[in-house]
Amino acid sequence: MSGLWCVNVGYGQQALVDAAARQMQTLPFYNAFFQTATPPAIELAEVLSEVTPPQFNHVFFSGSGSEGNDTIVRMVRRYWDVLGQPERHVLISRQNAYHGSTMAGASLGGMSGMHAQGGLPIPGISHIEQPYWWDHGRPQGMTRDEFGLVAARWLEERILSIGAHKVAAFIGEPVQGAGGVIIPPSTYWPEVQRICNKYGVLLVSDEVICGFGRTGRWFGCETMGFQPDLITFAKGVTSGYVPLGGVMVGERVAEVLIEQGGEFNHGYTYSGHPVACAVALANIGLIRSLKLVEHVHDDVGPYLAEAFAQLAGHPLVGDAETCGLMGALLLVKDKAENPKDSTAFDGSVGIGMVCRGHCFREGVIMRAVGDRMIIAPPLVITRAQIDEMVALIRRCLDLTLADAQREGWLL
Repeated sequence: MSGLWCVNVGYGQQALVDAAARQMQTLPFYNAFFQTATPPAIELAEVLSEVTPPQFNHVFFSGSGSEGNDTIVRMVRRYWDVLGQPERHVLISRQNAYHGSTMAGASLGGMSGMHAQGGLPIPGISHIEQPYWWDHGRPQGMTRDEFGLVAARWLEERILSIGAHKVAAFIGEPVQGAGGVIIPPSTYWPEVQRICNKYGVLLVSDEVICGFGRTGRWFGCETMGFQPDLITFAKGVTSGYVPLGGVMVGERVAEVLIEQGGEFNHGYTYSGHPVACAVALANIGLIRSLKLVEHVHDDVGPYLAEAFAQLAGHPLVGDAETCGLMGALLLVKDKAENPKDSTAFDGSVGIGMVCRGHCFREGVIMRAVGDRMIIAPPLVITRAQIDEMVALIRRCLDLTLADAQREGWLL
């Protein structure tokens, strides 16, 4: 799981350790308030503008992805305030999405367990269903591409029910990570883009997991074929060696906030922390020099897809999906030749956690999200290591199947 979706360049990268040490000796901290900055923050802003899509030339630094998404809420509402449309304050997100653990981040996310604790979501947040074909399109006999259009149009329905004059932005992960590696159909994001353009709604891509090469492009929005106005990033920007996050601000938003908005009264003590920025510079330099984005796109990403396609033949696996170096296996009780006829396990069985237990004992870390077993290995993984990982996964699936047969869960 790359630590927690973050150690993209792997462990033991001395260049990142050295970058942190040098900066600690040079200037361990200074703030980014009062029109001040440090060289690492300035240099990193320039590098981020190079690796992100062309509409991004401005960055607002934070300490994490959660803080980044809190910033998104304030930024998009400030944008519409400046334009004289303060009633456009509602942000639309998706069920089962994950956008962080702060009040605003957890509200944007669609995790019911989080919403049950602390009176969430906060006002002005609305949710639509996720583009999960297995739950929503499969029972109705839709192809994945047909379902992608249907799922995207749930956004239009919600915009119209709220009133387009009240909707500020739509936020989504290109691929939902913590929700179970939910990979939307190829038709989904282009249709979401069309809808946002039609109603003037800002489009936000939460790239905390998908960014910096995970999907085989620098950013997941490039893989999925859409052009957001704002990008949230964290995790892979430093490969988790030190905390850093932020928001890439597209020209549409930046022009209004900078030219018309005056001072944006928002920030964090550790925004643009010089040590974190120095490590991020070394990390992005390593991604470039090792050609890790190309490595995922051209080599190990397709190889992982082939390996997971073979795992799809296992009696317990009803669906196997990958996108770059993200993958998910759906465990099913009764596997049918036609996936739409397969039967899920009773939730009380907890088959995912049974499988996860075998994984940990056998030496491979997979995460269980309900009945979906997911992975997100470091971008430096090799074909040989994928072979080793897949062999261990297959063994754990066999052990889980034996448990299911012994306990009578398949009857």
